Amino acid sequence: MKYLITGITGFAGPHLANLLHRNGHQVFGLVRGSNGMETDILDVVPDEVFRCIEFYCSDLTHLYDLRRVFERQKFDGVFHLAAQSHPPTSFDDPVGTFDCNVMGTVHLIQLIADLQPDCKLMFCSTSEVYGNIGKDGRKIKTTDRILPANPYGASKAAIDLYMQERMTNGRIKGYITRAFSHTGPRRGRKFSISSDAFQIARMVKGYQDRRLLVGNLKTVRVVLDVRDVVNAYYLLMMAEGSNGNVYNVCGDDPHEMGFYTDLLIEESGLDGVEEVIHDAFYRPIDIHYQHGDCDGLVALTGWKPEFDLRTTMKDLLDYWLKKMG
Repeated sequence: MKYLITGITGFAGPHLANLLHRNGHQVFGLVRGSNGMETDILDVVPDEVFRCIEFYCSDLTHLYDLRRVFERQKFDGVFHLAAQSHPPTSFDDPVGTFDCNVMGTVHLIQLIADLQPDCKLMFCSTSEVYGNIGKDGRKIKTTDRILPANPYGASKAAIDLYMQERMTNGRIKGYITRAFSHTGPRRGRKFSISSDAFQIARMVKGYQDRRLLVGNLKTVRVVLDVRDVVNAYYLLMMAEGSNGNVYNVCGDDPHEMGFYTDLLIEESGLDGVEEVIHDAFYRPIDIHYQHGDCDGLVALTGWKPEFDLRTTMKDLLDYWLKKMG
């Protein structure tokens, strides 16, 4: 089977490429530029996998350029992971966020519908579409209303609704995933948890003192390993019954964000780390509590998380240590 990953040079894309290759599929990746940036994924993709990936250079926001990709190659499925996915950045650049996340995805949906109607599309939405509706501590269901709390969530909500309309009216085959918080190797250092891991790795290397700049450690999240998340994406792609549906991808063990920071410090073996509130790491509008219900995903695929949190934190810290040489 042939699968295209948009956003293959991002966070989850390389892990998904590893999984697809391991299961015997042909992997194709969409990269935005032609400057060789795809080699960056070698930090988590072994060379024997990397050599088997066929890369296409194209920009989702350029309809006619993107069209050439779908005219050259036929795909059994597309995992659409590409996005401007950093909520604080979306406050600074809402226009750019909407251009990438909304118009880029509209182009992709239209080309698949026009040129490859049998291709199955996974649209990677986000738990951010729910905003603060789970602040009362209840589990968030896919049937709950979506009420984003930031421009990133709003841009994803726009396409989430559009994709639902396209599927309902039989214009495209596919499904929607709303992944809740996840981390692991290759997570960008501007994101929470990975920011902590990056700084702690610098401390281990002796590059900075033991003052750890942190954001809001009181918000509550259930955090998954990225490798468990991409496995959910894959199982849904393989499942006949996923077409036309929406799925939460989440765990079931909520903690304050400070819990994950403490795990990282423990894994580092460092003593005397001082946590210092850094205003720049606070979101202008934060989501206080998120705990999702993924019964639909589990019922259809039997999916369950395989990575425990300590393994995830250790692997994330080791990733940054290795990157620093």
